[in-house]
Amino acid sequence: MEIRIMTLNIIRKDLKDIRYYYSRRRIFEEATRIVGDNGVLAKVEKYNNAIKHAPPKLYDLYVCLYIKNYTQEGLSIELNYTPEYIQMQNKKLLLFLQNALKKEEEEHEKSNTGIHR
Repeated sequence: MEIRIMTLNIIRKDLKDIRYYYSRRRIFEEATRIVGDNGVLAKVEKYNNAIKHAPPKLYDLYVCLYIKNYTQEGLSIELNYTPEYIQMQNKKLLLFLQNALKKEEEEHEKSNTGIHR
């Protein structure tokens, strides 16, 4: 099985889906009881697991932007940072997630093939 490369664009798209999920979480939870789980829940779980190991500032940024649905500008006002600083931190967050998800996928691949280093 080939490891899928998590590009920053894929991560951005996933984060938009996660943000949408959290903005409509109550609707998704109600619909889950009727229709069943939506695929976005797997993304939510995957990214939430990855962010658990982030430095505190990146963890906070993830929670504020993608769970609490702040805009970057709104968060910069809330935290008294410049919008540019929040943009820089978001870029660090994307890179952190890219690395964490890559490691997770490699570990998953190793466990499935029985390869251990």
